[in-house]
Amino acid sequence: MSETPPPVPPTGSALKRTKFIWRLLLVSNFALGAYIFASAKRRDSTENHRRREQKSQKGKAIVEVPAKPITVPDDFNYDDFLVADTTPVQVRDPIPEEQQREIFKWMLEEKRKVKPKDPVENKQIDKEKAILQQFLSAESIPKF
Repeated sequence: MSETPPPVPPTGSALKRTKFIWRLLLVSNFALGAYIFASAKRRDSTENHRRREQKSQKGKAIVEVPAKPITVPDDFNYDDFLVADTTPVQVRDPIPEEQQREIFKWMLEEKRKVKPKDPVENKQIDKEKAILQQFLSAESIPKF
């Protein structure tokens, strides 16, 4: 029976063994930094160019050229472009008072669940809750 010899431990430091990876990371970081620096420099140069143009135009007089007036022919018929809305208005049945009360109760529950972000919003929610409570406590709900 022949036994296999134990594996040989790696020679040299871990830095030497991973030299290629370190070099790749270093080069990619330099490339990324150069790209970011170049794009910022290009953006700054275009902004400076615009500022220089604006400064140079301040001393020059601006001449406005009037636009040509639009002429409409005499035989132009506006009625061809106006389309009448022929859809009839649908009149819906009024919501029963019991169902309105259920809706108001649901709205009040939802308003109570809301967490206000600031005191102004808290006041607005309190006003809305007070109105809903008035509708619920009234004998009859007003028709709108």
